[in-house]
Amino acid sequence: MTDLGHPLQLGSFLTPTANAPQRAVELAQLSEAVGLDLVTLQDHPYQPGFLDTWTLLSVIAARTSTVRLAPNVANLPLRPPAVLARSVASLDLLSGGRVELGLGAGAFWDAIEAMGVPRLSPGQAVDALAEAVAVLRALWDTGARGGVRVAGEHHHVVGAKRGPAPAHPVEIWLGAYKPRMLALTGRVADGWLPSLGYLQPGDLARGNAVIDDAALEAGRSPADVRRLLNISGRFGPAGREPLHGPPQQWAEELAELALADGVSVFVLGSDDPDDLRRFAAEVAPAVRELVAAERAGAAHDAAADDQRAAQDAADRPGAPPSTPVPAPVRSGAAAVGRTAPAAGRSPFTVAPTPDDGVRLAADQPWDESTRPHGPAPDPDRRYTAEELAAGRHLVDIHDHLRAELAQVRDLVEQVAAGALDVGTARSHLNTMTMRQNSWVLGTYCESYCRVVTTHHTLEDRSMFPHLRRSDDRLAPVIDRLEQEHHVIHDVLEGVDQALVRLVSGPDGMPGLRAAVDLLTDTLLSHLSYEERELVEPLARLGMH
Repeated sequence: MTDLGHPLQLGSFLTPTANAPQRAVELAQLSEAVGLDLVTLQDHPYQPGFLDTWTLLSVIAARTSTVRLAPNVANLPLRPPAVLARSVASLDLLSGGRVELGLGAGAFWDAIEAMGVPRLSPGQAVDALAEAVAVLRALWDTGARGGVRVAGEHHHVVGAKRGPAPAHPVEIWLGAYKPRMLALTGRVADGWLPSLGYLQPGDLARGNAVIDDAALEAGRSPADVRRLLNISGRFGPAGREPLHGPPQQWAEELAELALADGVSVFVLGSDDPDDLRRFAAEVAPAVRELVAAERAGAAHDAAADDQRAAQDAADRPGAPPSTPVPAPVRSGAAAVGRTAPAAGRSPFTVAPTPDDGVRLAADQPWDESTRPHGPAPDPDRRYTAEELAAGRHLVDIHDHLRAELAQVRDLVEQVAAGALDVGTARSHLNTMTMRQNSWVLGTYCESYCRVVTTHHTLEDRSMFPHLRRSDDRLAPVIDRLEQEHHVIHDVLEGVDQALVRLVSGPDGMPGLRAAVDLLTDTLLSHLSYEERELVEPLARLGMH
């Protein structure tokens, strides 16, 4: 199982505690405010210490506007599917299409039976879940003719009228662990939603294999089944346990789960507001960047493979003359001169992004003429495709920072036009990668390169010291880059402070624009300098 390419989403998994009835509502509102994509709630109707999950979801839907909502997971034995179908569709319509359905076959059967529902064996529970999915989908399908008829052993629907239809195609995510449930997930579900704490090493890979095989047998693609994961952990010093450590460690471990096991939705089980804030502000942007960088590298590698295959075919004896296949070109300045490596070894062909020399601010925080330079590349040296990939990936990740800079400038113009308030603009700025980056030399690139090189351990933070040791001619360059990272940190602080000053009056807008102009100058100049000096050494000296 590998990355399925689904967009990454991050969410919260909240407890519907009855003794503090507003707490889950407030945590859901916080989840939305800090930028999480999804809010989910436990569903244990037999638990007197919990609020009813569906009622609580309805209140949360009324108090939020963008975040998606789901039970995690709905207790099917105590929620008959024909009624559940109406509940889901109704809330989806009322919330503007924000509801998904996590669904489980039922656990804690003593408590369920105590509520008046007959106990089912594990096999019967799976059969009942399969019948329930059929009922749900049929009742939502208002385009079909006639009433719904599902003559199941556990769920009987005999001519029920269809509708209402949800506002959007509601996804059904199954909480599955055993082979029969996993196979059912592959056949009929839109997602697999286990909890990491219930899994043993290798269970994700084994579960994915069962789901994929069942999907293919049912005529579906494995990519039709989204992979979600409930997680929990502790923020603090680096630890040996999974998700016990600083946010960067969390991001690396989640990126590994995304790239190796196809997980695209991570749902944090915590009722601690500080955990939710850190998850959204520090973990989410970092894991998105790690995954995006690896995906960009994989796309480049695939394009290069296609080019080599086409060229090999053209070079075979007897092959008709062909037009050379151009290297893939991406928009933006970073695409200038970039080419895919040839098979075997080739000259250094990764082009650093050129500095256009345009400066917007009147004063600059550094003298660019004093920047040191490393050794010139050896014109006779040849590089493998793997070696060339290191520099190319550095350029790719810098391209994302350039795109974020464009977002910053757009945010400022929205604030100036009155289309966005200052608080929202600050919130957007603080979740960007450039803001979360500590701007200590190598922090961002090292994190990224660990993903590219099969996710090395935290010991690989020695990448840049390795470059120093391997070629002492790079030491002045690395020193200068580190100094510039500290300057960029201060410039970003200046943008945030200018946003705060703007609250006191509209005359703060010129200062904000000046701060963003200075950020534009420093960031674009620095990224070009870093690429010019490091893309070749990364290929020549390696990254660890």
